[in-house]
Amino acid sequence: MKLYTKTGDDGTTGLFGGMRVPKASARVDAYGTVDETNAAIGLARVAPVDPAIDAVLAHVQDDLFVLGAELACAPGGEAKLSMTLLGEGDIQRLERAIDEADAACPGLKSFVLPGGSPQAAALHMARTVCRRAERAVLAMDDAPARREVVVYLNRLSDLLFALARRTNVAAGVADVPWKPRAG
Repeated sequence: MKLYTKTGDDGTTGLFGGMRVPKASARVDAYGTVDETNAAIGLARVAPVDPAIDAVLAHVQDDLFVLGAELACAPGGEAKLSMTLLGEGDIQRLERAIDEADAACPGLKSFVLPGGSPQAAALHMARTVCRRAERAVLAMDDAPARREVVVYLNRLSDLLFALARRTNVAAGVADVPWKPRAG
């Protein structure tokens, strides 16, 4: 099987279910940005992270493939996917991971700039891509995403923030506090 099909040479792509849409459509932007989030998390994982954090991120990458598949469906065709879609249990799993990571960090006294250790910086980058994915999902104009999709992405960005801070703690590197300009 070849990697190229030439069917997208006209600027369209096929959604699951057969419908063709412009590659510049809001839906394609949304699932493409979810894919970017997944790639950013993959990049963060190659900068050695704690095995427990790596396991959380590996599970998230699997989740993002499911989420991307759902978004790549023609509206109303999600039921034809042969997989369980993300749900409340997945959101609760992220919330437990957030609480666990946050408990290992000192309390926040200011906003935190992305940075610290290289691993934390990579997780902050993944967080910002995830926030963009959330905005792209909310901008889909052909059909709104399920509530669980939006909430999952919102929690995921919080998790990536918490894991970045946790990674800095493990590396013995302080978070970089934002210091407002004097007025």
